Amino acid sequence: MNIDQLREELKVDEGVKYEIYLDHLGLPTFGIGHLVLESDPEHGQPVGTAVSEDRVNECFARDVDVVLEECKKLLPSFEVLPEEVQLIIANMMFNMGRPRLSKFKNFLAAVAISNWQEAANQMVNSRWYRQVTNRAERLVKRMRNVAI
Repeated sequence: MNIDQLREELKVDEGVKYEIYLDHLGLPTFGIGHLVLESDPEHGQPVGTAVSEDRVNECFARDVDVVLEECKKLLPSFEVLPEEVQLIIANMMFNMGRPRLSKFKNFLAAVAISNWQEAANQMVNSRWYRQVTNRAERLVKRMRNVAI
């Protein structure tokens, strides 16, 4: 998979903020969608605290690595899927995390049998789609265009 392409897509979808902010769930976040962890030095810092570009890049690199490992855990066949499908699933994993994405049973079943149209239908038929509509619509369109 083209990791640089994934990183660029995530920067667009997540945005980049060099300070701590509250995400749509009210959780402290910074950089490119990095949820502040208890182990982070930023833990407990107030909203608006500045975060350096180096720190943002460090966390983003680690987060992308974690996402790819989580994709492989959720879908053992992840690395043999078409690259476009890998990019879409990694984007969804970054956005939702494995606990939430693992609940997309019908989506995962469609992916397992390479039924990209049904996978796209299952993406649309979700609360996630209604929550992140613009991002989801882009990913659904790309899933519908995966070569058979």
